[in-house]
Amino acid sequence: MNKHAVLQLILEKLSVDLDIAQRAAQTAYETATHEENIAENKYDTLGLEASYLAAGQAKRVEEIKQSLTLCQNLQLQLRAYDAQRGIEVGALVGLEDENGRQQWLFLAPDAAGLKVEVVGQPVTVITPRSPLGNSLLGKFEGDEVEILVAGARQHFTVTEAK
Repeated sequence: MNKHAVLQLILEKLSVDLDIAQRAAQTAYETATHEENIAENKYDTLGLEASYLAAGQAKRVEEIKQSLTLCQNLQLQLRAYDAQRGIEVGALVGLEDENGRQQWLFLAPDAAGLKVEVVGQPVTVITPRSPLGNSLLGKFEGDEVEILVAGARQHFTVTEAK
């Protein structure tokens, strides 16, 4: 699995998400400001509700723009896994849990939770702000990672790092 290809897929997905969010924000804005949605009495809240939606959509657009910018900046700095430094932002990491289930993670500066598929294999974006992302920083292939999630301890083994 090539981490440059994974990052490219992440950037493409963020671009598509941004386009969708911008269109949704524009539609919500137009609904909120349309003359037919002006409140006629205190119970007529369609315009108010649409304005809340427009504000939320605008915030979502800004969040996606920030994620896209940070990931584009990472693309300029992306380097191969360094066995001396361990896992750092920009690493593509293979993990195996205590039940033998394997998963691929991409440690990015933002866009947590985004999922892309590479050759039929799902890759999930995590950030150093997450417990797992923070625990992975500085780890090496073969290292074990333990995190506490909702009061339960989870154990993982780093099977691959790129």
